[in-house]
Amino acid sequence: MVSVPSLPIRDERVRQIAVAAAKGGGGLLGVGTAVVGAGVGVLAVQARMARQAIGPRTTVPPYADGRYLPPGMDAARGTSLRLAVLGDSGAAGLGAEDAAGTPGGVLATDLAANTGRPVLLTNVAVVGARSRDLDAQVDRVLAIRPHVAVIMIGANDVTHSVRPQRSVALLQDAVRRLREAGSEVVVGTCPDLGTVKPLAWTLKKWARRVSRELAAAQTLVVEAEGGRAVALGEKLGALFDEHPELYFSADRFHPSALGYQACAEAMLPEVLQAVGAVSGGSGPARAALPASP
Repeated sequence: MVSVPSLPIRDERVRQIAVAAAKGGGGLLGVGTAVVGAGVGVLAVQARMARQAIGPRTTVPPYADGRYLPPGMDAARGTSLRLAVLGDSGAAGLGAEDAAGTPGGVLATDLAANTGRPVLLTNVAVVGARSRDLDAQVDRVLAIRPHVAVIMIGANDVTHSVRPQRSVALLQDAVRRLREAGSEVVVGTCPDLGTVKPLAWTLKKWARRVSRELAAAQTLVVEAEGGRAVALGEKLGALFDEHPELYFSADRFHPSALGYQACAEAMLPEVLQAVGAVSGGSGPARAALPASP
């Protein structure tokens, strides 16, 4: 069991979620029942209206797996850095028009450019996935022994009223397994669901609060397991809120290619540090990781 750092009293619920996760769950209200100032019936009606406004899914994420080369390299030379992406539809890139617009595609392209090494991308994220699905995804990526694994998860746990301590415990297990296998881990925490425009005001307020609470608790357990957490909601929430026409795709729920680029760029510094590379300067940095087969 990992220890959970102390937090100021205003973050007491976040601390309780992380502690409950470390203890195996129990004792806290699920995110779907922890409602302040609004009736459950009102939220249910607004949620149904939001689903109708968003509409059914009609597309699939672009296939982005493959080898990404540094600029000017016309053939793969040397050992590739292995990048794995796990998580939900946001990690898969639903809403992007092509592989280059997915989070994995952006990260692989930028990682290759900054390290001067080819990057082999494997994306096992699944549309609709929740934290409970991470275990099977970890099974798949362990076969390739990724140098760095990027996880984006949490939104569907909120929309399906999964208890936050359960979500956090499952994420913690996934990070622990990857770290024990020798992979660096970067987690883009739950996005700010209060930025989704089809949500009515009461539901938007609730979604913002619980998604940010979940993200904060995710950060605690990820860092406790030696991973790196990136607070996507804090970093990008205002951007998505102020410019929805640019950063959301046509369904107004999933990010657009520009939105995914913003997510990937927010995580890139941690990914570069994870592989021992430093961005910037006159030329590409070199990764410090050993060239294992």
